[in-house]
Amino acid sequence: MLRDQAILKKVVDTLDAAQRDLDEAQILYEMAREEGDEAALRDAWAALMALDAKVAALEFQRMLSGPYDRSGALVSINAGAGGVDSQDWAQMLQRMFTRWGERRGFTVELLDLQEGEQAGIRSAELAISGEYAYGYLRSEIGVHRLVRISPFDANARRQTSFASVMVMPDIADDSSVDTEIPDSELRVDKFRASGAGGQHVNKTESAVRLTHLPTGLVVACQLERSQHKNMATAMRMLKAKIFELERQKRDAARQVLEGEKKAIEWGSQIRSYVLQPYQQVTDHRTEMKTSAVQAVLDGDLDPLLEAFLLMEGGMHRKDAEA
Repeated sequence: MLRDQAILKKVVDTLDAAQRDLDEAQILYEMAREEGDEAALRDAWAALMALDAKVAALEFQRMLSGPYDRSGALVSINAGAGGVDSQDWAQMLQRMFTRWGERRGFTVELLDLQEGEQAGIRSAELAISGEYAYGYLRSEIGVHRLVRISPFDANARRQTSFASVMVMPDIADDSSVDTEIPDSELRVDKFRASGAGGQHVNKTESAVRLTHLPTGLVVACQLERSQHKNMATAMRMLKAKIFELERQKRDAARQVLEGEKKAIEWGSQIRSYVLQPYQQVTDHRTEMKTSAVQAVLDGDLDPLLEAFLLMEGGMHRKDAEA
């Protein structure tokens, strides 16, 4: 309840501030026009344009109205078929999402990392904390495809690599969600950490692996020196995965009741990133294309994310009208 009140207060305060800015800009504009002050007219016009952009952003945020869209996000990246190339691609995706979060001023935390044997990573778990992080990043769920000349092929052949991305709301601090897991439903394995992490990794059993027996879900964490911290992080990830699994089941049941024919395409290829023989990023759901591949890989994801949300908003409106 307190969280909802805080959210509503922030919305009201933002709208009040926008109204004040509009009133001030209108007064400035009228005074400048009466006095023929061109410099003041330009200032007033710039203020109105800035306010228009702010209102457009508020209007766009109305589409992020899901129950957990305001939450932070837990992002899970896993290399797919393609060997070392796919592991390198998974690491590129980890960097892309990290840079996106940093561009927005969010806190990006690496929760777990499984390094590849030669290069790249087998998997990574990120926590991106910031308002609407989940609302934006839920559009990234699916398979991401990379086409390029392999840097690991002595014959410089073109390689297609795949990596999957799962995004879940970070519900760790959400008191409205009951996420208690009985000890009887857990198997806890403690082991020595492997890979990068300093000299301590082979000396103590600080790594933790949790298995949720009813669902078979498994999470592991080994980045911290402290077993206690690794346990807390693993529980955070497991609760989010159980919550997401239950949400998927509810959505599937609702679609059956509503006669929905479309599949829940969690494993579908959502986007292709082509580096050779030409440069282009293509989102297969919105059909949006951009040649600014390097910018996208550097975290400039907003145009792609917003195109998906606009498409999704349009679909929801059509369903409501039907």
